[in-house]
Amino acid sequence: MPINLSKGQKVDLTKGNPGLKNIMVGLGWDVNAFDSGADFDLDAAAFMLGADGKCPTEKEFVFYGNLSHVSGSVEHMGDNLTGEGEGDDEQIQVDLSKVPANVERIAFTVTIYDADVRRQNFGQVSNAYIRLVDETNGTELIRYDLGEDFSIETAVVVGELYKHNGEWKFNAIGSGFQGGLAALCGHYGIQVA
Repeated sequence: MPINLSKGQKVDLTKGNPGLKNIMVGLGWDVNAFDSGADFDLDAAAFMLGADGKCPTEKEFVFYGNLSHVSGSVEHMGDNLTGEGEGDDEQIQVDLSKVPANVERIAFTVTIYDADVRRQNFGQVSNAYIRLVDETNGTELIRYDLGEDFSIETAVVVGELYKHNGEWKFNAIGSGFQGGLAALCGHYGIQVA
């Protein structure tokens, strides 16, 4: 049974699972049954952060336009344009053993592509979740269901992996932003054109 987290809850990952190395981070969502005139395209991303809470370079921003980090530690499995169907809509693989020493946190986010033009926001999205799976045996370790706390936000920091005293932990964040991906990039120190 996975540990079901609530907002703000932190949990040990590697302490209770010695040898845990390969994690699949699955993000999923459903779009509510009304028509905004355009498909919803939600995008998962990972921001690899240094001690200052910022990405050291833009290479530490892993998303549909940069699918893997040069270290091989974080790899995005590809963009899902519709969110149709059951299960994870997008997946990001993390190899904890390859995370560079200058990266202390990996924040996982979901944004709505072209939200302003399409007049879409997270108030129109339901059943959003993040789950962490041990890839060696397929065991779901952690699940965090975001609930329906959002209205006008177009970007959400879902949760983050972080290193504390040499062990990896997970923090269920669930905080929303307006301004979509550009706002998140600014928050994490990435310049966007």
